[in-house]
Amino acid sequence: MMIKNNEIRVLMVSTEYPPMKGGVGRHAANLTKELRKIGFTVIVACNEEGDGDFFGLAPTNDSNSEVLLKIVEKSAPDVVHVQFEHGLYGLSLDPFNPKNTHTNIDLFYEKCTVPIVTTFHTSFTFKQWMNMVVPIRNWDKFGRFGRYGNKLIRYWAHLINYNSFNDLNKQKLKRSREGIVFSQYMKDKVGGGKVVYHGAEPAVSIPYTKEMARSRFSLPKVGRIALSVGFRTATKGWDIFRKMDIPEPWTLVINSSKNHYNMENFSPVLNNQNKIVNLEMDFLNEAELSLLFYAADAVLLPYNVSSGSGVMFDALSHGIPFVASDLDFFKEFSAFGLGITAKRNAIEFERALRELNAKYDDYGTRVREFKDKLSWNNVAKIHGELYSEIATSTISERVRKEPKTISGE
Repeated sequence: MMIKNNEIRVLMVSTEYPPMKGGVGRHAANLTKELRKIGFTVIVACNEEGDGDFFGLAPTNDSNSEVLLKIVEKSAPDVVHVQFEHGLYGLSLDPFNPKNTHTNIDLFYEKCTVPIVTTFHTSFTFKQWMNMVVPIRNWDKFGRFGRYGNKLIRYWAHLINYNSFNDLNKQKLKRSREGIVFSQYMKDKVGGGKVVYHGAEPAVSIPYTKEMARSRFSLPKVGRIALSVGFRTATKGWDIFRKMDIPEPWTLVINSSKNHYNMENFSPVLNNQNKIVNLEMDFLNEAELSLLFYAADAVLLPYNVSSGSGVMFDALSHGIPFVASDLDFFKEFSAFGLGITAKRNAIEFERALRELNAKYDDYGTRVREFKDKLSWNNVAKIHGELYSEIATSTISERVRKEPKTISGE
């Protein structure tokens, strides 16, 4: 007999958690909120700057494993759910011996006796992995030599550690009762797991027309709007907009913000300002972001790197298709007819926007049919069924292992 939701305690682990800015924390918070609605007791372990229940996790904390083991002892969960993104728990790439590459959460996976569920947020092809090498701001004080020297060191460390990085995912999967991934692409890269789409849904309960939403941001009332939002990192591909000649009837609207842990020395520089509107509103709350999606007709994702895109799922949940770089993750969803992928250059993105405009009704219909799969209630129920199966199985195993008393003793 399956254990009921209200009898299960889940420890949600995510270094990043609101009000901290970041996609992993946002995902963890929305999932936590919905799990609580359907009866689960969810305890959150995060960084001191997050709105959690237990604290002590940080990318710079070498003792993350010890911190988590103590939290497990105090909170007594039935299931531990780790939102795993290597860097959020401290990733150390050894530039000499890849076997020494590790995260500061590895020991926790070895020692934890409570069943673990792991959601994998990061896995790259080799090309994407090498595209992660970017200059770090605090080396600017050494001038050009410092920037290039830093990049060379990081490039070498990435070059020899690609397999080690992927092995860290595989190790976590092996030591988890179940792994969760957002796509088949991620499942193939990680080496297993259950595909559960990233949850997404409008944050405003009152339906907004495009005209109403656009007026809130003083955006053009006519024509189509292509939206690009995200963190000010080079991997988001902002550079492509410098060369694009935005085709009719499109206007490009962008808004960028700084990630909580972002150390990159990068800021978007844009041309063609008559066809590009830069909102410069920094990080948007859930309601503001939802309104902005209502104002748009498509989302542009010219990423250099992507294991999974919360922005893409957000767009789909608001009924709008995407144009994205031809990365494997985006190709999987373009194959469903939810958007278009293109080679990451200005000419191909311009062509994709013209194609999307010509076939917009067809794309819109398919997106509307797909979006219900992304509701947080649906995603939480899938997680809940998994937790129940694990908790029930754990109790059954415990009962089987308990010594049986002999009659007459």
